[in-house]
Amino acid sequence: MTLTLEQAASKIMVALDYPSATDAEQLIKKIDGIPCYIKVGMQLFYAAGPSFVEGLKNRGFKVFLDLKMHDIPNTVKGGASSITKLGVDMFNVHAAGGQAMMEAAMEGTYAAASSHRPTVIAVTQLTSTSQAVMNNEIGISGTVQEAVIRYAQLTKQAGLDGVVASPSEVAAIKQACGTAFQTITPGIRPVGADVNDQVRIMTPSEALKQGTDYMVIGRPITAANDPRASIESIIKELVNYE
Repeated sequence: MTLTLEQAASKIMVALDYPSATDAEQLIKKIDGIPCYIKVGMQLFYAAGPSFVEGLKNRGFKVFLDLKMHDIPNTVKGGASSITKLGVDMFNVHAAGGQAMMEAAMEGTYAAASSHRPTVIAVTQLTSTSQAVMNNEIGISGTVQEAVIRYAQLTKQAGLDGVVASPSEVAAIKQACGTAFQTITPGIRPVGADVNDQVRIMTPSEALKQGTDYMVIGRPITAANDPRASIESIIKELVNYE
């Protein structure tokens, strides 16, 4: 498969892990015009609020609101309704909340959607989670991949569109849930980039070869001396992957 520059850019989700809208704005100006997704996480959303997301949408960016909702079904249903009304393109919940909670998220989404509903995905296991942590601290037995596949299948049964998982689990998820079931992969590190706190990682082209639909990339872009050059380099890598 050959990607155009626009198709390659649309697979990249730039993680705005900033403490304020002012800090985030500096990065946004540098990558303005590149048709990538913008991922807004808890730190920035709690600081800047819904108006910041609306501003991104007004500038033409697609927005993934990464709040990882995990609560009782009725609360998550209400949260999903509010997020849908905000006009984001994608948001997530925790698969660990169970099928009823995820189904409630979809109920809230459909009830609030007009002509467009956001893509709804579930978090399986964080890419910072090793098997030792999962087994000994979280209390889930088996391998990380087994737990991820179990959560992915549960997510599909609940009617969601896909999951967040590490790139190393993408192929197994696609095999278990079908190629149309979307995968969003953090833990993407271009060659030579710092690993930081990620454990299960791949390069952008490696993740694309696994079949991932979207890749979340933060510090390799946001902490680069030239963020625009960094994302353009990744786009070129995706266009030219073999």
